[in-house]
Amino acid sequence: MHFTNTSEAVHAWVHGWALSRGAAEPVRQPWGFTVRLGHPRHTTSHILPTADEATVRELTESTTGPGVRLKAFVPVESLASWTAPGWSLPDPPGFLMSTTLHAPRTHTPPPLPGGYRLRTWTSSGVVHARVHASDGTTAARGQTAVTSATAVVDKVETHPAHRRRGLGRVIMHTLAEAAATRGATAGLLASTTEGRALYASTGWHVAAPLANALRGPDPVG
Repeated sequence: MHFTNTSEAVHAWVHGWALSRGAAEPVRQPWGFTVRLGHPRHTTSHILPTADEATVRELTESTTGPGVRLKAFVPVESLASWTAPGWSLPDPPGFLMSTTLHAPRTHTPPPLPGGYRLRTWTSSGVVHARVHASDGTTAARGQTAVTSATAVVDKVETHPAHRRRGLGRVIMHTLAEAAATRGATAGLLASTTEGRALYASTGWHVAAPLANALRGPDPVG
């Protein structure tokens, strides 16, 4: 599956991301989507597949509740200059990344180091993968949600004490195979700057920049 532009990719990504996060179905808006997550520190996300200064300014000026995030697929510097007072950009630059998913067993799986155990399971339509250390603690994890022909990979992380052992590659391979088995032909994920190198090494490519803005509480007084 090939996305012809950023907007098309974001439209596919937002539905899988909402499913992965256990959020309500995305609500269409004139400028994109609203996703209700319901967490105290992240109540809502407004997602703008295409963003411009006038739209961002109007949306951020009219949103006053704390815990609301805005995700725009533009450089951080652009979003920072467009947001109204009361908003901050707490995260470093991010990226929307994509890949083509191949039939299962097309690639040899990376080896799992000795002493580690891989576990996978599916819950509410989301495939979870965990690598456990010999003491039973979680060394690495990740999950993917498949909607139509697209799989959205989410929450991939390796505990600092277990990094540089190839565990991230094991998680990515496991999720890709699980998604392809379920009929997905394209993968999407939102990456941090730190995670970009791992994903690039496993065949993912940057599709667009990603910037996150957060509406904080109003100053006292």
